[in-house]
Amino acid sequence: MRIKLSKNSKEIETNALANSGYESETPQILVPIKLAEELGFWPPTINLEESVFESAGGPLRVWIASKSIKVKVVADIETTWVEADLVISPLADEVLLSDKMISELKIALEDPGRGYWRFTWEPKEKIRKSEPPKYWK
Repeated sequence: MRIKLSKNSKEIETNALANSGYESETPQILVPIKLAEELGFWPPTINLEESVFESAGGPLRVWIASKSIKVKVVADIETTWVEADLVISPLADEVLLSDKMISELKIALEDPGRGYWRFTWEPKEKIRKSEPPKYWK
């Protein structure tokens, strides 16, 4: 889906993958280093916490900027801004939304395999098609 990220006065639009298997305690958005650079989070600063996530592919070293970014969905309508943790991955090439981020943005995944979704407040007939992947290489 199409999202907008905002840090201070800088805003960037990109496509993101809603990944309900990316479980988090807080709303998180995982971004590749290239996007982190454009947002001003890379190279790492003292405001980033280094951590290791356990993933299906094994341990993943990441840097986390807690409550540092605002995110909203940009579709035929725009949602309100949601504050999130920015998670920077050296291995990622596309943006991922965690389960808590998906919930905070009020996204209902109707048919993830086909890319169909809607907002939770909308009738089940109001289905949207996901955007194609945006790779940050």
